[in-house]
Amino acid sequence: MSETVLHQHKWIDVVKYRWVWFGLSLLLVMPGLIAMGYLMINSPQHLPVKVGIDFTGGTITQYSVTKDVSNNDVAKIRGNLVKAGIENPVIQVLRTNNTISKAENIAPATVLSVKTAFKSNDKTSEQKIASVVKADYPAAQLVQVSSIGPSLGKELFINSLYALGLAFLGIVIYLSFRFQLDYAVIALISLAHDALFVLGFFAILGIFFDVHIDALFITAVLTVIGFSNHDTIVVFDRIRENCRFLAKKATFPEIVNASVNQTLARSINTSLTTLITLSALYLFGGETTKEFVLAMIVGIAIGTYSSIFFASTLLDWWRERKEAKGAKA
Repeated sequence: MSETVLHQHKWIDVVKYRWVWFGLSLLLVMPGLIAMGYLMINSPQHLPVKVGIDFTGGTITQYSVTKDVSNNDVAKIRGNLVKAGIENPVIQVLRTNNTISKAENIAPATVLSVKTAFKSNDKTSEQKIASVVKADYPAAQLVQVSSIGPSLGKELFINSLYALGLAFLGIVIYLSFRFQLDYAVIALISLAHDALFVLGFFAILGIFFDVHIDALFITAVLTVIGFSNHDTIVVFDRIRENCRFLAKKATFPEIVNASVNQTLARSINTSLTTLITLSALYLFGGETTKEFVLAMIVGIAIGTYSSIFFASTLLDWWRERKEAKGAKA
């Protein structure tokens, strides 16, 4: 068995280029960290990402219009809303799927979404928004008005943080019991790497494209953590199994290399099929789930990379340092 494992064809020598993978991870995560730091300093909520009314409280008023809305039109509408007395309006343009519109023989519509601060039973603001929108788009039709109070939004945000914290804690406990403590710590660092990348990606989108996250985003992050942890466990389990049979015949870096290459095709195929499905949902699904699906796409892509190239090489580096300290002692 040892001859087969150690001398089988290797697609890539992950251990040999581990500093390349560490450097690539730094390049992937660092722009997002800078963006999160910028938002924590400059955003009104002082949070690392721009959050929607799910977490801050507010009112969303949506109108369906049959004309395209350009960036200049958005700026004009925002200016008119401010003149009408609407404080700090946030405007988003949600374009419906033209393919579906043609299939159902209806005119393609654009949804104009106006987010404002929460005001209980504020009919005056609704009337002001309606008058401004219909001044430029007389055929505009009200789609929906939804509101969330500030206290409920804050409670939801805190509960979301609790959910993320419990997910990380549960993973550490499980991996410590199933493997060893150093496996659990490395897996936790890898998961933090993935979560930070997704958060940083959406922080950048928030700065340049005014993308706000909602409760579905937290669901996406939790799903990504589960998916990434599954991939990491597959690799770690193969490393542990190979260590049982090859510990006396091969070095730990050789075992890591063999284990990664044994699981490489499986990890890539699983992730690729998932990404194809998510891409179809992103291109042809509804506008309300686009950010959720995008977070899933980005998270699964980075999770696949980290489980193959980051977590395994970090474990090898950790064991190398541990053995070096043991030799000195």
